Amino acid sequence: MERTPAYIRDADGHPVRPRVNFRSELAFARAFYQDIARWAADDPARWAHWVGPCPIKASECATKKSRSGVRSRMDQRTRTQLPLLPALLRAVDQQRKDAENRITVARVTPAGERFLVAGQEFERCRSGQAHRVYVTEVTTGRRRNLTHEEEAGFWSWATVEVLRHTGIRIEEMLELTHHSFISYTLPTTCEVVPMLQVAPSTTDAEHQLLVSPELAEVLTAVIFRVRAGNAALPLVSAYDVFEQTWSPPMPFLFQHRYGTEDRPLTRSYIRECLVATSRSVPGKASSPFRSRVKVGSGFNQYRDLF
Repeated sequence: MERTPAYIRDADGHPVRPRVNFRSELAFARAFYQDIARWAADDPARWAHWVGPCPIKASECATKKSRSGVRSRMDQRTRTQLPLLPALLRAVDQQRKDAENRITVARVTPAGERFLVAGQEFERCRSGQAHRVYVTEVTTGRRRNLTHEEEAGFWSWATVEVLRHTGIRIEEMLELTHHSFISYTLPTTCEVVPMLQVAPSTTDAEHQLLVSPELAEVLTAVIFRVRAGNAALPLVSAYDVFEQTWSPPMPFLFQHRYGTEDRPLTRSYIRECLVATSRSVPGKASSPFRSRVKVGSGFNQYRDLF
């Protein structure tokens, strides 16, 4: 059976780029045919009439050749998106500052009154039991949750800065705790320097990173925010979607207040924050950075970029 090349297509059906992960779908279909054949051998009366020849060859499911091109595509994506890094850094910093300014002015404004921030006029809404700050844009009438915008702006900035200074994966970043900080004494000068101990993700070996002054400033802001005036960070349990296990209660750095409880940040929340940030990055709408964020291709692009 002759096969046509697999492509990702747009809304009009025109091919955009070759599909690189189609072999996994072929493997699922081939496994389905093989499962029916095995079931028929165990229970011929029920499954024998469903057995048919598999149209997918084993060679079509081989991934050795496709895996060899993964590294080259990652390197090419890094080279393409690297010029956008300064714009991304400015965007996340400006987004964080604007969100903080809006919510600061809104908190001191009584409900029902209007206020002006950065040329935009808002009307303060009445706060509910969750004490979230809601406003309405006077020109458009759109209701906005300034508490959510401020949280998303802060965690977007913290994520970008931590990834930029460490180069770790997002999975490793979300597993950072208050216990990840260790001190190391230099053997030559006896100077004590801070180190960041990163738990293993793709490998079974832990690694340690030197905490630069810029990284220390970011992590200090994260700790100060999570503590919220308390003596220690809250202990929360995180769910590992790959291992399908819950971690013991630990003082994770990347956590936030959700309703009446503290919860660790998830990959989906980080992705939503970064997607919202990418829309504010100056540039053409068809730029590689913006387009790849919109299709939700994962987080490795940010790690490669930094």
